[in-house]
Amino acid sequence: MTTSRGARLVRQVGAGIGEAVLAAVVAVVVVAVGLVAFSLVQWPAFNSSNVVRALTTVGQVGAAALIAGSIALLRLRRSRWLAKLLSWTGISAFVTVTLGMPLAATKLYLFGISVDQEFRTEYLTRLTDSAALRDMTYADLPPFYPAGWFWVGGRVANVLGMDGWEVFKPYAIGSIAVAAVISLVLWTRLIRADWAVGVTSAVTAVAVTYAAPEAYGAVIAILLPPVLVLAWGALYRPAEITGGSAGSGDGPTAGGWAAVVGTGLFLGFAAACYTLYFAFAVFTVVLMAVVAAGLGLRARYAARTPRRIAAHSEKSPAPVGSAGRAIGAPLLRLVAMGVIAALIALPVFLPFLARMLDRPKLQSGGAFHYLPEAGSELPLPMMHFSLLGALCLVGVIWLVMRAASSRRAQSLGLGVLAVYLWSLLSMLATAAGSTLLSFRLEPVLLVLLAAAGGFGFVEGARAIYQAFNEPARFRWVAIVLATVGALAYCQDIPHVLAPEITTAYTDTDGDGNRADQRDPSAVRHYRDIDGELRSQTGREPAENVVLTGDTTFLAYYPYFGFQGMTSHYANPLADYADRSAAIEEWSEKDTPDELLEAMRAAPWRAPDAFLFRRSGDEYTLRLAADVYPNDPNVKRYTVAFPAKLFDDPRFTATDIGPFTLVVLKR
Repeated sequence: MTTSRGARLVRQVGAGIGEAVLAAVVAVVVVAVGLVAFSLVQWPAFNSSNVVRALTTVGQVGAAALIAGSIALLRLRRSRWLAKLLSWTGISAFVTVTLGMPLAATKLYLFGISVDQEFRTEYLTRLTDSAALRDMTYADLPPFYPAGWFWVGGRVANVLGMDGWEVFKPYAIGSIAVAAVISLVLWTRLIRADWAVGVTSAVTAVAVTYAAPEAYGAVIAILLPPVLVLAWGALYRPAEITGGSAGSGDGPTAGGWAAVVGTGLFLGFAAACYTLYFAFAVFTVVLMAVVAAGLGLRARYAARTPRRIAAHSEKSPAPVGSAGRAIGAPLLRLVAMGVIAALIALPVFLPFLARMLDRPKLQSGGAFHYLPEAGSELPLPMMHFSLLGALCLVGVIWLVMRAASSRRAQSLGLGVLAVYLWSLLSMLATAAGSTLLSFRLEPVLLVLLAAAGGFGFVEGARAIYQAFNEPARFRWVAIVLATVGALAYCQDIPHVLAPEITTAYTDTDGDGNRADQRDPSAVRHYRDIDGELRSQTGREPAENVVLTGDTTFLAYYPYFGFQGMTSHYANPLADYADRSAAIEEWSEKDTPDELLEAMRAAPWRAPDAFLFRRSGDEYTLRLAADVYPNDPNVKRYTVAFPAKLFDDPRFTATDIGPFTLVVLKR
């Protein structure tokens, strides 16, 4: 019996992984073909023309037609594999055209190299230069932020022969498309195939709108709704708790263990890519386990009531599981999920954990020191007067109405509840001088409510259809209403993402060009700076440490930095505040000898070069300080070095545009 269950487990997991791989291949091909096709035409900039907006709409209609064709074939029970191919192609084409077409005239991704996209590009550049797990900024340190998504992107860049900054856009779009089709594969193993296509389409559209700028978070957000359904199926199995047959292994399932494996794989993937979403996913799954144990105890004691016993006495004894089984079954599965997740995530975190053991005290990088207005309020998208607000409202109604009868509603509802609990805990944490960054969970809440809204629309339409005695034209009314609503929402996505898209056109790329054809910024001098550094040091970029306030230079070229852009993204092992204090002390030295001595005495690897801005007889650089709980949470200030500190044969100063590059001779 155990052997048969193990065989079913292997078959289910193997078949699911195999189909997911096939779907991912289709998505990669669609994205590659689409992006290459877009690049063959010289398109006008998004922020100066409506041409790419128009073509984006046309592409979205085409993708919607493929998705509709897939749903039609599934409902007619014809050509199942053709339907799958159409659905994979349609969803990946939707992602490609919605993100790729508006960005067709630029090499940069959403938000360009600005704000948080700077450190993300820096991380990708670092892992493109080498597959070794190294910190994005600091030399000789293991990474603190999970490297999974960036490491894969670096390997993609190597295969394609591209720089890290240049591969960011196609890799981000491709990874979101792959996550979408894998999500579809998972949904099809949990619910009806035609429903799966519709719900995945809704979730993907919402994720592209609100999660795409943070691409490595988007891939997790898209997968989260079906994974929560999967996890609930693994943790809450009433028949097993009460001693029913479902736990005997005689049924066509693997006793929920395939769901355990699938959830564990997702948690491991999330841990390797995004710590916050991983922590939230663990929080939600643990909440599910607690609720499952509580429901199991409730079912056990309910089965022992006199009325239940009397009802079963004439037929057979009432099946009653032990209290230990009610608690132990979900706990055992929860532990198994954790073990699987740890095995996947451990290689990513092991270097940091090993180094951390050598440090008796870590200096906090302030990663949680951010509280925008959105983080001080509970997100209530269902109260917004918009198409998305209406979908979320339908989702809330469905979650409440079906909470007692639908496992899908129970799992998604627990996910929504977890978001609100996390938000309240985050607000409470402000009293302790920190937060839990709950505002970053808004895309997660939206995709959960979008999934619930999809189910609510389908089931609500069916209920209305039956209530009105099944009028012949009602189905067409529902189809038209859903189609018009979907197209209206989708064609508005570029408008929602307009600031992020515009920044991709106004930022200067690594080739020194602005995609909107206006004058590039000082970034255009980075290539000459890189050439001088290579020439004067005789070393590769990754063999040099550069102290600069223009940290975007590190996003384009894999030099190590002496100081990061802000403490919020700095490695806790890097002593961010102490480094800033040391830089200020160096600027106050009177002679080159004093400066060099201070640099040698520092506990960190000293800079091999300085990249300054010129200001009269001084060289300046801008640093950042954490000023939480203020909003903004970062204060920028300028440190000025007298030019005379580098008037020594041991330094070589070179003026390049507005910059002065000072290289230390070694």
